[in-house]
Amino acid sequence: MGPRTVAGPSKEEKLVSRGRHGSRSDGFQGDPPVLNNPKSVLKRQVSPEELQKPGGKYLKRTFTIVGDAVGWGFVVRGTSPCHIQAVDPSGPAAAVGMKVCQFIVSVNGINVLEMDYRTVSHLILTGPRTVVMEVMEPLDC
Repeated sequence: MGPRTVAGPSKEEKLVSRGRHGSRSDGFQGDPPVLNNPKSVLKRQVSPEELQKPGGKYLKRTFTIVGDAVGWGFVVRGTSPCHIQAVDPSGPAAAVGMKVCQFIVSVNGINVLEMDYRTVSHLILTGPRTVVMEVMEPLDC
């Protein structure tokens, strides 16, 4: 199976189909849904500063996700901060409670608030099979 291209709202995004542990960079198990013009799941963009503000409208959660033979079961998108765009309902991420709209704060102890989704995906794909992610979950999503 070779690379797959999905047209995004503002540019074309190349998705690498195979990564470490037989994973795809989009994190889905099996065949992903066909997305011709995927739109962000976010109601609005937020800044890293807003996510870290004391008393904000976000719940901090930490997930330990053990990847299986085909990945971790989620899709990362966005830039500074990245967010969870999709979660495979039968994948490891869903099993631990990961949801769409969560903002990624750290991956395996590395702060990723200022990184783009390609860099965050690379950290996940090249790291250990067990990924520890800290996220901020909007209370209104």
